[in-house]
Amino acid sequence: MATIDQEKTSKLVSGSDILIECLIDHGVDVVFAYPGGASMPIHQSLTHYRSKLRTILPRHEQGGIFAAEGYARSSGKTGVCVATSGPGATNLMTGLADAKMDSCPLIAITGQVGTAVIGTDAFQETPTVEISRAITKHHYLVTRAEDIVRVVKEAFYIASSGRPGPVIIDIPKNIQMTQIVPDYQGEINLPGYHSQYQALPEQLNQVVAAIQRAKKPIIYAGGGLISGNAADELRHFVRQTGIPVATTIMGMGVFPADDPMSLHMLGMHGTVSANLAVNDADLLLALGVRFDDRVTGKVEEFAKHGKIIHIDVDASEINKNKEAHIPIVSDVTYALRELNQLVKKVDCTKWLDQITTWKKTEPLRYDQREDCILPQYAIDVLWQKVSEHNPVISVGVGQHQMWAAQYCRFHQPRSFLSSSGLGAMGFGLPAALGAQAAFPDRLVVDIDGDGSFLMNIQELATAHCEKLPVKVFLLNNQHLGMVVQWEDRFHAGNRAHTYLGPIDRPEAIGQGATHCENPYPNFVQIAESFGLVGRQVREKDDLDDAIEEMLSSESAFVLDVLVPYQEHVLPMIPSGHSVKDIIRQ
Repeated sequence: MATIDQEKTSKLVSGSDILIECLIDHGVDVVFAYPGGASMPIHQSLTHYRSKLRTILPRHEQGGIFAAEGYARSSGKTGVCVATSGPGATNLMTGLADAKMDSCPLIAITGQVGTAVIGTDAFQETPTVEISRAITKHHYLVTRAEDIVRVVKEAFYIASSGRPGPVIIDIPKNIQMTQIVPDYQGEINLPGYHSQYQALPEQLNQVVAAIQRAKKPIIYAGGGLISGNAADELRHFVRQTGIPVATTIMGMGVFPADDPMSLHMLGMHGTVSANLAVNDADLLLALGVRFDDRVTGKVEEFAKHGKIIHIDVDASEINKNKEAHIPIVSDVTYALRELNQLVKKVDCTKWLDQITTWKKTEPLRYDQREDCILPQYAIDVLWQKVSEHNPVISVGVGQHQMWAAQYCRFHQPRSFLSSSGLGAMGFGLPAALGAQAAFPDRLVVDIDGDGSFLMNIQELATAHCEKLPVKVFLLNNQHLGMVVQWEDRFHAGNRAHTYLGPIDRPEAIGQGATHCENPYPNFVQIAESFGLVGRQVREKDDLDDAIEEMLSSESAFVLDVLVPYQEHVLPMIPSGHSVKDIIRQ
Protein backbone atom coordinates (compact mmCIF):
# COMPACT_ATOMS: atom_id res chain seq x y z
CA MET A 1 0.00 0.00 0.00
CA ALA A 2 1.22 3.46 -0.86
CA THR A 3 1.55 6.18 1.71
CA ILE A 4 -0.33 9.39 1.15
CA ASP A 5 1.91 12.40 0.74
CA GLN A 6 1.95 14.04 4.14
CA GLU A 7 2.42 17.48 2.61
CA LYS A 8 -1.19 17.29 1.53
CA THR A 9 -2.43 16.93 5.06
CA SER A 10 -1.91 20.60 5.90
CA LYS A 11 -4.37 21.76 3.24
CA LEU A 12 -8.15 21.88 3.21
CA VAL A 13 -9.44 18.95 1.23
CA SER A 14 -13.00 17.99 0.30
CA GLY A 15 -14.50 14.78 1.60
CA SER A 16 -14.74 13.38 -1.93
CA ASP A 17 -11.06 14.13 -2.63
CA ILE A 18 -10.13 12.44 0.64
CA LEU A 19 -12.16 9.42 -0.43
CA ILE A 20 -10.34 9.10 -3.75
CA GLU A 21 -6.94 9.63 -2.12
CA CYS A 22 -7.78 6.77 0.24
CA LEU A 23 -8.81 4.49 -2.63
CA ILE A 24 -5.53 5.11 -4.40
CA ASP A 25 -3.63 4.55 -1.17
CA HIS A 26 -5.27 1.12 -0.95
CA GLY A 27 -4.00 0.17 -4.37
CA VAL A 28 -7.22 0.74 -6.31
CA ASP A 29 -6.50 1.34 -9.99
CA VAL A 30 -9.99 0.87 -11.49
CA VAL A 31 -13.44 1.88 -10.27
CA PHE A 32 -16.76 1.19 -11.96
CA ALA A 33 -18.88 4.25 -11.37
CA TYR A 34 -22.21 5.62 -12.61
CA PRO A 35 -22.87 9.25 -11.64
CA GLY A 36 -25.95 10.92 -10.27
CA GLY A 37 -27.01 13.92 -8.24
CA ALA A 38 -25.88 12.62 -4.85
CA SER A 39 -22.54 11.27 -6.11
CA MET A 40 -21.48 14.16 -8.35
CA PRO A 41 -18.77 15.43 -5.99
CA ILE A 42 -17.17 11.95 -6.02
CA HIS A 43 -17.13 11.96 -9.81
CA GLN A 44 -15.68 15.46 -9.89
CA SER A 45 -12.90 14.21 -7.63
CA LEU A 46 -12.34 11.17 -9.84
CA THR A 47 -11.50 13.53 -12.71
CA HIS A 48 -8.69 15.01 -10.60
CA TYR A 49 -6.94 11.61 -10.41
CA ARG A 50 -7.25 10.31 -13.97
CA SER A 51 -3.55 9.51 -14.17
CA LYS A 52 -3.71 7.23 -11.13
CA LEU A 53 -7.20 5.79 -11.19
CA ARG A 54 -9.23 4.60 -14.17
CA THR A 55 -12.96 5.23 -14.00
CA ILE A 56 -15.08 2.92 -16.16
CA LEU A 57 -18.64 4.04 -16.89
CA PRO A 58 -21.06 1.10 -16.96
CA ARG A 59 -24.48 1.52 -18.56
CA HIS A 60 -26.33 0.27 -15.47
CA GLU A 61 -25.35 0.17 -11.82
CA GLN A 62 -25.87 -3.60 -11.75
CA GLY A 63 -23.44 -3.87 -14.64
CA GLY A 64 -21.00 -1.76 -12.61
CA ILE A 65 -21.09 -3.92 -9.50
CA PHE A 66 -20.92 -7.18 -11.47
CA ALA A 67 -17.89 -5.72 -13.28
CA ALA A 68 -16.32 -4.88 -9.91
CA GLU A 69 -16.91 -8.50 -8.91
CA GLY A 70 -15.29 -9.75 -12.10
CA TYR A 71 -12.31 -7.51 -11.43
CA ALA A 72 -12.02 -8.74 -7.84
CA ARG A 73 -12.48 -12.41 -8.49
CA SER A 74 -10.05 -12.56 -11.41
CA SER A 75 -7.35 -10.43 -9.76
CA GLY A 76 -7.70 -11.24 -6.07
CA LYS A 77 -7.91 -7.52 -5.29
CA THR A 78 -10.86 -5.71 -3.75
CA GLY A 79 -13.27 -4.43 -6.38
CA VAL A 80 -14.77 -0.95 -6.12
CA CYS A 81 -17.96 0.50 -7.60
CA VAL A 82 -19.77 3.80 -7.15
CA ALA A 83 -23.45 4.72 -7.54
CA THR A 84 -25.71 7.56 -6.60
CA SER A 85 -28.50 7.51 -4.03
CA GLY A 86 -31.99 6.08 -4.41
CA PRO A 87 -32.37 3.96 -7.55
CA GLY A 88 -28.63 4.03 -8.14
CA ALA A 89 -28.04 2.40 -4.76
CA THR A 90 -30.92 -0.06 -5.06
CA ASN A 91 -29.59 -1.18 -8.44
CA LEU A 92 -26.50 -2.43 -6.59
CA MET A 93 -28.41 -4.75 -4.28
CA THR A 94 -28.32 -7.87 -6.46
CA GLY A 95 -24.56 -7.46 -6.82
CA LEU A 96 -24.11 -7.03 -3.08
CA ALA A 97 -26.10 -10.19 -2.40
CA ASP A 98 -24.08 -12.02 -5.03
CA ALA A 99 -20.76 -10.89 -3.55
CA LYS A 100 -21.93 -11.90 -0.08
CA MET A 101 -22.96 -15.39 -1.22
CA ASP A 102 -19.77 -15.98 -3.23
CA SER A 103 -17.36 -14.35 -0.74
CA CYS A 104 -16.12 -11.63 -3.07
CA PRO A 105 -14.14 -8.67 -1.61
CA LEU A 106 -15.99 -5.57 -2.72
CA ILE A 107 -16.41 -1.93 -1.72
CA ALA A 108 -19.63 -0.29 -2.91
CA ILE A 109 -19.68 3.48 -2.45
CA THR A 110 -23.02 5.24 -2.72
CA GLY A 111 -23.98 8.86 -2.64
CA GLN A 112 -26.72 9.83 -0.24
CA VAL A 113 -28.94 12.88 0.14
CA GLY A 114 -27.69 15.58 2.47
CA THR A 115 -27.70 14.84 6.18
CA ALA A 116 -30.27 17.60 6.82
CA VAL A 117 -32.94 15.80 4.75
CA ILE A 118 -32.20 12.16 5.55
CA GLY A 119 -35.46 10.58 6.67
CA THR A 120 -37.72 13.11 4.90
CA ASP A 121 -38.26 11.08 1.71
CA ALA A 122 -36.17 13.56 -0.20
CA PHE A 123 -35.70 13.19 -3.93
CA GLN A 124 -33.80 9.95 -4.68
CA GLU A 125 -33.52 9.05 -1.03
CA THR A 126 -33.48 5.43 0.10
CA PRO A 127 -32.23 4.04 3.42
CA THR A 128 -29.29 2.35 1.74
CA VAL A 129 -27.65 0.95 4.86
CA GLU A 130 -30.91 -0.49 6.13
CA ILE A 131 -31.72 -2.07 2.77
CA SER A 132 -28.28 -3.63 2.42
CA ARG A 133 -27.76 -4.69 6.02
CA ALA A 134 -28.51 -8.39 5.47
CA ILE A 135 -26.55 -8.72 2.21
CA THR A 136 -23.28 -7.05 3.17
CA LYS A 137 -20.47 -8.07 5.44
CA HIS A 138 -20.53 -4.56 6.92
CA HIS A 139 -21.99 -1.15 6.17
CA TYR A 140 -21.32 2.51 6.92
CA LEU A 141 -23.27 5.75 6.82
CA VAL A 142 -20.62 8.48 6.99
CA THR A 143 -21.88 11.55 8.84
CA ARG A 144 -18.54 13.35 9.31
CA ALA A 145 -15.86 14.03 6.74
CA GLU A 146 -13.32 13.36 9.49
CA ASP A 147 -14.42 9.71 9.52
CA ILE A 148 -13.77 8.98 5.84
CA VAL A 149 -10.14 7.87 6.25
CA ARG A 150 -10.96 5.49 9.08
CA VAL A 151 -14.05 4.13 7.37
CA VAL A 152 -12.21 3.38 4.13
CA LYS A 153 -9.39 1.65 6.00
CA GLU A 154 -11.87 -0.46 7.94
CA ALA A 155 -13.92 -1.23 4.84
CA PHE A 156 -10.94 -2.58 2.91
CA TYR A 157 -9.78 -4.61 5.88
CA ILE A 158 -13.21 -6.12 6.48
CA ALA A 159 -13.87 -6.80 2.80
CA SER A 160 -10.61 -8.66 2.24
CA SER A 161 -9.95 -10.40 5.56
CA GLY A 162 -11.33 -13.65 6.95
CA ARG A 163 -14.14 -14.74 4.68
CA PRO A 164 -14.17 -11.92 2.09
CA GLY A 165 -17.35 -10.05 1.31
CA PRO A 166 -18.94 -6.74 0.30
CA VAL A 167 -18.92 -3.56 2.36
CA ILE A 168 -21.08 -0.55 1.53
CA ILE A 169 -20.09 3.03 2.32
CA ASP A 170 -22.98 5.51 2.09
CA ILE A 171 -21.80 9.14 2.00
CA PRO A 172 -24.21 12.10 2.07
CA LYS A 173 -23.58 14.74 -0.56
CA ASN A 174 -22.79 17.50 1.96
CA ILE A 175 -20.14 15.28 3.59
CA GLN A 176 -18.54 14.75 0.19
CA MET A 177 -18.33 18.54 -0.21
CA THR A 178 -17.15 19.38 3.30
CA GLN A 179 -13.62 20.83 3.43
CA ILE A 180 -11.33 19.66 6.23
CA VAL A 181 -7.65 19.15 6.96
CA PRO A 182 -7.49 15.38 6.79
CA ASP A 183 -5.57 13.08 9.08
CA TYR A 184 -4.52 10.16 6.91
CA GLN A 185 -2.90 8.38 9.85
CA GLY A 186 -6.18 7.50 11.50
CA GLU A 187 -6.34 3.97 12.87
CA ILE A 188 -9.05 1.43 12.36
CA ASN A 189 -11.30 0.66 15.28
CA LEU A 190 -12.97 -2.74 15.03
CA PRO A 191 -13.43 -4.17 18.51
CA GLY A 192 -14.88 -7.64 18.38
CA TYR A 193 -13.97 -8.29 14.75
CA HIS A 194 -11.71 -11.31 14.45
CA SER A 195 -10.61 -12.49 11.03
CA GLN A 196 -7.47 -14.50 11.72
CA TYR A 197 -8.10 -18.04 12.90
CA GLN A 198 -5.52 -20.79 12.99
CA ALA A 199 -6.04 -24.48 13.55
CA LEU A 200 -4.68 -25.71 16.85
CA PRO A 201 -1.91 -28.38 16.89
CA GLU A 202 -4.21 -30.91 18.55
CA GLN A 203 -6.82 -30.34 15.81
CA LEU A 204 -4.23 -30.88 13.11
CA ASN A 205 -3.08 -34.06 14.83
CA GLN A 206 -6.67 -35.31 14.78
CA VAL A 207 -6.81 -34.66 11.03
CA VAL A 208 -3.54 -36.51 10.43
CA ALA A 209 -4.76 -39.49 12.45
CA ALA A 210 -8.04 -39.61 10.52
CA ILE A 211 -6.18 -39.46 7.20
CA GLN A 212 -3.86 -42.31 8.14
CA ARG A 213 -6.82 -44.53 9.10
CA ALA A 214 -8.79 -43.77 5.94
CA LYS A 215 -9.14 -46.27 3.10
CA LYS A 216 -11.46 -44.22 0.89
CA PRO A 217 -10.67 -40.52 1.44
CA ILE A 218 -11.89 -37.64 -0.76
CA ILE A 219 -11.11 -33.92 -0.75
CA TYR A 220 -14.14 -31.66 -1.22
CA ALA A 221 -12.54 -28.38 -2.33
CA GLY A 222 -14.42 -25.09 -2.51
CA GLY A 223 -14.11 -21.42 -3.25
CA GLY A 224 -12.56 -20.69 0.14
CA LEU A 225 -9.35 -22.24 -1.15
CA ILE A 226 -9.28 -19.70 -3.98
CA SER A 227 -10.14 -16.66 -1.87
CA GLY A 228 -7.54 -17.88 0.62
CA ASN A 229 -4.92 -18.27 -2.14
CA ALA A 230 -4.40 -21.88 -1.09
CA ALA A 231 -4.08 -23.54 -4.51
CA ASP A 232 -0.37 -24.31 -4.12
CA GLU A 233 -0.89 -25.75 -0.64
CA LEU A 234 -3.76 -27.94 -1.86
CA ARG A 235 -1.75 -29.30 -4.77
CA HIS A 236 1.15 -30.09 -2.46
CA PHE A 237 -1.25 -31.77 -0.04
CA VAL A 238 -2.63 -34.00 -2.81
CA ARG A 239 0.88 -35.01 -3.86
CA GLN A 240 1.81 -35.75 -0.25
CA THR A 241 -1.24 -37.85 0.56
CA GLY A 242 -2.47 -39.24 -2.75
CA ILE A 243 -6.05 -38.22 -1.92
CA PRO A 244 -8.24 -37.39 -4.96
CA VAL A 245 -10.10 -34.09 -5.30
CA ALA A 246 -13.65 -33.10 -6.18
CA THR A 247 -14.35 -29.38 -6.52
CA THR A 248 -17.38 -27.16 -6.23
CA ILE A 249 -18.26 -24.75 -9.02
CA MET A 250 -16.68 -21.98 -6.91
CA GLY A 251 -13.54 -24.09 -6.52
CA MET A 252 -12.96 -24.57 -10.26
CA GLY A 253 -9.28 -24.21 -11.08
CA VAL A 254 -7.97 -24.60 -7.55
CA PHE A 255 -6.81 -28.06 -8.66
CA PRO A 256 -6.12 -28.88 -12.34
CA ALA A 257 -9.24 -30.46 -13.79
CA ASP A 258 -7.27 -32.73 -16.12
CA ASP A 259 -5.00 -34.05 -13.35
CA PRO A 260 -5.43 -37.82 -12.76
CA MET A 261 -6.30 -37.03 -9.12
CA SER A 262 -9.18 -34.76 -10.14
CA LEU A 263 -12.78 -35.96 -10.11
CA HIS A 264 -13.85 -32.57 -11.49
CA MET A 265 -17.05 -30.99 -10.17
CA LEU A 266 -19.46 -32.59 -7.70
CA GLY A 267 -23.06 -31.76 -6.88
CA MET A 268 -26.30 -31.39 -8.83
CA HIS A 269 -24.62 -31.28 -12.26
CA GLY A 270 -21.26 -32.68 -11.23
CA THR A 271 -19.65 -35.77 -12.65
CA VAL A 272 -21.06 -39.15 -11.72
CA SER A 273 -17.62 -40.27 -10.52
CA ALA A 274 -17.29 -37.30 -8.14
CA ASN A 275 -20.72 -37.87 -6.63
CA LEU A 276 -20.26 -41.62 -6.28
CA ALA A 277 -16.86 -41.13 -4.67
CA VAL A 278 -18.16 -38.64 -2.12
CA ASN A 279 -21.07 -40.95 -1.37
CA ASP A 280 -18.81 -43.95 -0.71
CA ALA A 281 -15.94 -42.12 1.01
CA ASP A 282 -14.97 -43.09 4.54
CA LEU A 283 -13.31 -39.68 5.03
CA LEU A 284 -14.41 -36.36 3.55
CA LEU A 285 -11.95 -33.48 3.82
CA ALA A 286 -14.17 -30.44 3.29
CA LEU A 287 -11.88 -27.46 2.67
CA GLY A 288 -13.20 -23.93 2.20
CA VAL A 289 -16.77 -25.05 1.55
CA ARG A 290 -20.19 -24.43 3.03
CA PHE A 291 -22.13 -27.63 2.21
CA ASP A 292 -24.64 -25.74 0.07
CA ASP A 293 -27.74 -27.50 -1.20
CA ARG A 294 -26.59 -27.70 -4.83
CA VAL A 295 -23.69 -29.84 -3.63
CA THR A 296 -25.34 -31.90 -0.89
CA GLY A 297 -28.81 -32.49 -2.29
CA LYS A 298 -30.62 -34.32 0.51
CA VAL A 299 -28.23 -33.24 3.21
CA GLU A 300 -28.80 -36.17 5.59
CA GLU A 301 -27.79 -38.56 2.77
CA PHE A 302 -24.69 -36.62 1.75
CA ALA A 303 -21.39 -38.30 2.64
CA LYS A 304 -23.16 -40.32 5.32
CA HIS A 305 -20.78 -43.27 5.17
CA GLY A 306 -17.69 -41.53 6.44
CA LYS A 307 -16.10 -39.14 8.86
CA ILE A 308 -16.23 -35.45 7.92
CA ILE A 309 -13.43 -32.95 8.53
CA HIS A 310 -14.56 -29.39 7.88
CA ILE A 311 -11.98 -26.58 7.75
CA ASP A 312 -13.21 -23.05 7.03
CA VAL A 313 -12.36 -19.55 8.19
CA ASP A 314 -16.02 -18.66 8.74
CA ALA A 315 -17.17 -20.08 12.07
CA SER A 316 -20.83 -19.59 11.12
CA GLU A 317 -20.49 -22.23 8.37
CA ILE A 318 -19.19 -24.92 10.70
CA ASN A 319 -22.02 -27.38 11.49
CA LYS A 320 -24.55 -25.05 9.85
CA ASN A 321 -25.75 -27.43 7.15
CA LYS A 322 -23.82 -30.62 7.86
CA GLU A 323 -22.37 -31.68 11.19
CA ALA A 324 -18.64 -32.32 11.09
CA HIS A 325 -16.83 -34.94 13.16
CA ILE A 326 -13.73 -32.74 13.24
CA PRO A 327 -14.79 -29.08 12.90
CA ILE A 328 -11.97 -26.58 12.55
CA VAL A 329 -12.27 -22.80 12.28
CA SER A 330 -9.09 -21.78 10.54
CA ASP A 331 -7.50 -19.99 7.66
CA VAL A 332 -7.43 -22.90 5.22
CA THR A 333 -4.03 -21.90 3.79
CA TYR A 334 -2.48 -22.04 7.24
CA ALA A 335 -4.12 -25.38 7.99
CA LEU A 336 -2.91 -26.97 4.76
CA ARG A 337 0.58 -25.54 5.16
CA GLU A 338 0.85 -27.08 8.61
CA LEU A 339 -0.69 -30.37 7.51
CA ASN A 340 1.80 -30.62 4.68
CA GLN A 341 4.52 -30.88 7.31
CA LEU A 342 2.74 -33.78 9.03
CA VAL A 343 0.89 -35.97 6.53
CA LYS A 344 2.14 -39.03 4.69
CA LYS A 345 0.96 -41.05 1.72
CA VAL A 346 -2.35 -42.80 2.23
CA ASP A 347 -2.61 -46.49 1.33
CA CYS A 348 -5.74 -46.45 -0.83
CA THR A 349 -4.81 -48.24 -4.07
CA LYS A 350 -8.11 -50.13 -4.31
CA TRP A 351 -10.01 -46.88 -3.81
CA LEU A 352 -8.10 -45.12 -6.58
CA ASP A 353 -8.72 -48.10 -8.86
CA GLN A 354 -12.45 -47.84 -8.15
CA ILE A 355 -12.42 -44.12 -8.93
CA THR A 356 -10.55 -44.75 -12.17
CA THR A 357 -13.22 -47.29 -13.14
CA TRP A 358 -16.02 -44.81 -12.39
CA LYS A 359 -14.30 -42.13 -14.46
CA LYS A 360 -13.97 -44.53 -17.42
CA THR A 361 -17.49 -45.93 -17.24
CA GLU A 362 -19.30 -42.71 -16.30
CA PRO A 363 -17.72 -39.92 -18.37
CA LEU A 364 -19.44 -36.72 -19.34
CA ARG A 365 -21.05 -37.42 -22.71
CA TYR A 366 -23.27 -35.89 -25.36
CA ASP A 367 -24.63 -36.89 -28.77
CA GLN A 368 -22.43 -36.35 -31.83
CA ARG A 369 -25.17 -34.88 -34.01
CA GLU A 370 -24.39 -33.50 -37.44
CA ASP A 371 -27.67 -31.67 -38.07
CA CYS A 372 -27.08 -28.97 -35.48
CA ILE A 373 -24.60 -27.48 -33.03
CA LEU A 374 -25.15 -28.94 -29.58
CA PRO A 375 -24.21 -26.53 -26.78
CA GLN A 376 -21.92 -29.10 -25.12
CA TYR A 377 -20.09 -29.58 -28.41
CA ALA A 378 -19.77 -25.82 -28.90
CA ILE A 379 -18.17 -25.32 -25.48
CA ASP A 380 -15.95 -28.35 -25.96
CA VAL A 381 -14.62 -26.95 -29.26
CA LEU A 382 -14.21 -23.47 -27.79
CA TRP A 383 -12.20 -24.80 -24.85
CA GLN A 384 -9.88 -26.75 -27.13
CA LYS A 385 -9.10 -23.52 -28.96
CA VAL A 386 -8.67 -21.20 -25.97
CA SER A 387 -7.21 -23.37 -23.22
CA GLU A 388 -3.61 -22.73 -24.25
CA HIS A 389 -4.15 -18.98 -23.87
CA ASN A 390 -4.91 -19.23 -20.12
CA PRO A 391 -8.23 -17.41 -20.57
CA VAL A 392 -10.59 -15.97 -18.02
CA ILE A 393 -14.03 -17.47 -18.63
CA SER A 394 -17.09 -15.76 -17.23
CA VAL A 395 -20.59 -17.17 -17.50
CA GLY A 396 -24.13 -16.05 -17.06
CA VAL A 397 -26.60 -18.27 -15.22
CA GLY A 398 -28.41 -21.22 -16.72
CA GLN A 399 -27.62 -24.36 -18.68
CA HIS A 400 -24.62 -22.78 -20.38
CA GLN A 401 -23.13 -22.07 -16.95
CA MET A 402 -23.22 -25.77 -16.03
CA TRP A 403 -21.95 -26.93 -19.42
CA ALA A 404 -19.07 -24.48 -19.17
CA ALA A 405 -18.22 -25.86 -15.73
CA GLN A 406 -18.37 -29.42 -17.11
CA TYR A 407 -16.43 -29.01 -20.36
CA CYS A 408 -13.89 -26.32 -19.54
CA ARG A 409 -10.95 -27.91 -17.73
CA PHE A 410 -9.39 -25.10 -15.72
CA HIS A 411 -5.79 -25.38 -14.59
CA GLN A 412 -5.51 -22.21 -12.52
CA PRO A 413 -7.64 -20.47 -9.90
CA ARG A 414 -9.41 -17.20 -10.67
CA SER A 415 -10.01 -18.31 -14.26
CA PHE A 416 -13.73 -19.11 -13.95
CA LEU A 417 -16.18 -16.40 -12.91
CA SER A 418 -19.70 -17.50 -12.06
CA SER A 419 -22.60 -16.26 -9.97
CA SER A 420 -22.85 -19.54 -8.11
CA GLY A 421 -24.56 -19.04 -4.77
CA LEU A 422 -27.10 -16.42 -5.81
CA GLY A 423 -27.42 -17.51 -9.44
CA ALA A 424 -27.84 -13.97 -10.77
CA MET A 425 -28.64 -13.86 -14.46
CA GLY A 426 -26.87 -11.06 -16.31
CA PHE A 427 -23.59 -11.67 -14.48
CA GLY A 428 -21.51 -12.93 -17.40
CA LEU A 429 -20.91 -9.90 -19.63
CA PRO A 430 -20.17 -7.26 -16.95
CA ALA A 431 -18.00 -9.73 -15.00
CA ALA A 432 -16.00 -10.31 -18.18
CA LEU A 433 -15.57 -6.55 -18.57
CA GLY A 434 -14.23 -6.33 -15.03
CA ALA A 435 -11.75 -9.14 -15.67
CA GLN A 436 -10.65 -7.48 -18.90
CA ALA A 437 -10.06 -4.23 -17.02
CA ALA A 438 -7.89 -6.14 -14.56
CA PHE A 439 -5.99 -7.93 -17.33
CA PRO A 440 -6.02 -5.81 -20.51
CA ASP A 441 -3.80 -8.23 -22.43
CA ARG A 442 -5.48 -11.48 -21.39
CA LEU A 443 -8.13 -13.37 -23.34
CA VAL A 444 -11.49 -12.96 -21.61
CA VAL A 445 -14.53 -14.88 -22.88
CA ASP A 446 -18.10 -14.62 -21.67
CA ILE A 447 -19.90 -17.92 -22.32
CA ASP A 448 -23.51 -16.83 -22.09
CA GLY A 449 -27.07 -17.79 -22.83
CA ASP A 450 -29.50 -15.52 -24.62
CA GLY A 451 -31.74 -15.08 -21.59
CA SER A 452 -28.92 -14.17 -19.24
CA PHE A 453 -27.17 -12.04 -21.86
CA LEU A 454 -30.28 -9.93 -22.44
CA MET A 455 -30.37 -8.90 -18.79
CA ASN A 456 -27.28 -6.71 -19.09
CA ILE A 457 -26.86 -6.43 -22.84
CA GLN A 458 -26.45 -2.66 -22.50
CA GLU A 459 -22.91 -3.32 -21.26
CA LEU A 460 -21.90 -3.94 -24.87
CA ALA A 461 -21.72 -0.14 -24.99
CA THR A 462 -19.23 -0.24 -22.12
CA ALA A 463 -17.18 -2.85 -23.97
CA HIS A 464 -16.94 -0.61 -27.03
CA CYS A 465 -16.59 2.80 -25.40
CA GLU A 466 -14.10 1.68 -22.76
CA LYS A 467 -12.15 -0.45 -25.29
CA LEU A 468 -12.54 -3.72 -23.42
CA PRO A 469 -12.22 -6.44 -26.10
CA VAL A 470 -14.19 -9.22 -24.40
CA LYS A 471 -15.44 -12.09 -26.53
CA VAL A 472 -19.07 -13.17 -26.08
CA PHE A 473 -19.73 -16.80 -26.98
CA LEU A 474 -23.52 -16.82 -27.01
CA LEU A 475 -25.40 -20.12 -26.88
CA ASN A 476 -28.72 -19.02 -28.28
CA ASN A 477 -31.60 -21.46 -27.83
CA GLN A 478 -34.35 -18.81 -27.69
CA HIS A 479 -35.48 -20.12 -24.32
CA LEU A 480 -34.76 -19.97 -20.63
CA GLY A 481 -33.07 -23.32 -20.99
CA MET A 482 -32.66 -24.39 -17.39
CA VAL A 483 -36.29 -23.65 -16.59
CA VAL A 484 -37.29 -25.53 -19.77
CA GLN A 485 -35.27 -28.51 -18.52
CA TRP A 486 -37.17 -28.52 -15.24
CA GLU A 487 -40.46 -28.12 -17.13
CA ASP A 488 -39.54 -31.19 -19.18
CA ARG A 489 -38.44 -33.26 -16.18
CA PHE A 490 -41.01 -32.30 -13.58
CA HIS A 491 -43.94 -30.52 -15.29
CA ALA A 492 -44.69 -32.73 -18.30
CA GLY A 493 -43.11 -30.24 -20.70
CA ASN A 494 -45.71 -27.54 -20.05
CA ARG A 495 -44.17 -24.26 -21.23
CA ALA A 496 -44.76 -21.48 -18.72
CA HIS A 497 -43.31 -18.31 -20.23
CA THR A 498 -39.88 -19.73 -21.02
CA TYR A 499 -39.79 -18.86 -24.73
CA LEU A 500 -38.04 -15.55 -25.36
CA GLY A 501 -39.52 -14.77 -28.80
CA PRO A 502 -42.87 -13.29 -29.88
CA ILE A 503 -45.80 -14.87 -28.06
CA ASP A 504 -47.67 -15.73 -31.28
CA ARG A 505 -45.02 -18.22 -32.38
CA PRO A 506 -45.69 -21.93 -31.73
CA GLU A 507 -42.52 -22.25 -29.63
CA ALA A 508 -44.25 -20.20 -26.93
CA ILE A 509 -46.38 -23.25 -26.07
CA GLY A 510 -43.74 -25.90 -26.71
CA GLN A 511 -44.42 -26.52 -30.36
CA GLY A 512 -42.49 -25.62 -33.48
CA ALA A 513 -39.11 -26.69 -34.81
CA THR A 514 -36.02 -27.77 -32.89
CA HIS A 515 -34.30 -24.68 -34.21
CA CYS A 516 -36.04 -21.37 -34.27
CA GLU A 517 -35.87 -20.43 -37.92
CA ASN A 518 -36.17 -16.73 -37.20
CA PRO A 519 -34.29 -16.16 -33.95
CA TYR A 520 -35.23 -13.10 -31.94
CA PRO A 521 -33.62 -10.64 -31.42
CA ASN A 522 -30.89 -10.23 -34.03
CA PHE A 523 -27.83 -10.23 -31.79
CA VAL A 524 -25.45 -9.55 -34.67
CA GLN A 525 -27.29 -6.34 -35.53
CA ILE A 526 -27.36 -5.37 -31.85
CA ALA A 527 -23.62 -5.93 -31.55
CA GLU A 528 -22.95 -3.89 -34.66
CA SER A 529 -25.19 -1.08 -33.45
CA PHE A 530 -22.99 -0.83 -30.35
CA GLY A 531 -19.88 -0.63 -32.53
CA LEU A 532 -18.82 -4.24 -32.03
CA VAL A 533 -18.29 -7.12 -34.44
CA GLY A 534 -20.89 -9.88 -34.59
CA ARG A 535 -21.43 -13.15 -36.41
CA GLN A 536 -24.13 -15.78 -36.34
CA VAL A 537 -23.46 -19.48 -36.91
CA ARG A 538 -25.94 -22.36 -37.05
CA GLU A 539 -24.06 -25.06 -39.02
CA LYS A 540 -21.61 -27.37 -37.29
CA ASP A 541 -19.11 -27.09 -40.15
CA ASP A 542 -18.92 -23.33 -39.68
CA LEU A 543 -18.18 -23.32 -35.95
CA ASP A 544 -14.38 -23.65 -36.10
CA ASP A 545 -13.99 -20.75 -38.50
CA ALA A 546 -16.39 -18.58 -36.51
CA ILE A 547 -14.47 -19.17 -33.27
CA GLU A 548 -11.18 -18.34 -34.99
CA GLU A 549 -12.69 -15.11 -36.31
CA MET A 550 -13.88 -14.20 -32.81
CA LEU A 551 -10.52 -14.92 -31.22
CA SER A 552 -8.60 -12.96 -33.84
CA SER A 553 -10.77 -9.86 -33.43
CA GLU A 554 -9.03 -6.90 -31.80
CA SER A 555 -12.36 -5.55 -30.58
CA ALA A 556 -15.16 -7.00 -28.54
CA PHE A 557 -17.02 -9.67 -30.48
CA VAL A 558 -20.41 -11.38 -30.21
CA LEU A 559 -20.56 -14.88 -31.70
CA ASP A 560 -24.22 -15.92 -31.82
CA VAL A 561 -24.30 -19.73 -31.88
CA LEU A 562 -27.77 -21.13 -32.58
CA VAL A 563 -28.40 -24.31 -30.60
CA PRO A 564 -31.48 -26.51 -29.99
CA TYR A 565 -33.47 -25.89 -26.85
CA GLN A 566 -34.31 -29.53 -26.07
CA GLU A 567 -30.87 -30.37 -24.65
CA HIS A 568 -30.62 -31.06 -20.90
CA VAL A 569 -27.66 -30.62 -18.57
CA LEU A 570 -26.76 -34.10 -17.42
CA PRO A 571 -25.98 -35.77 -15.14
CA MET A 572 -28.46 -34.26 -12.71
CA ILE A 573 -29.34 -34.93 -9.10
CA PRO A 574 -32.79 -33.39 -8.59
CA SER A 575 -33.07 -30.79 -5.87
CA GLY A 576 -33.51 -32.38 -2.44
CA HIS A 577 -32.53 -35.83 -3.67
CA SER A 578 -29.40 -37.94 -3.25
CA VAL A 579 -26.84 -39.61 -5.48
CA LYS A 580 -29.01 -42.74 -5.76
CA ASP A 581 -31.51 -40.58 -7.71
CA ILE A 582 -28.98 -39.31 -10.25
CA ILE A 583 -30.35 -38.81 -13.76
CA ARG A 584 -27.90 -39.88 -16.45
CA GLN A 585 -30.03 -39.49 -19.60
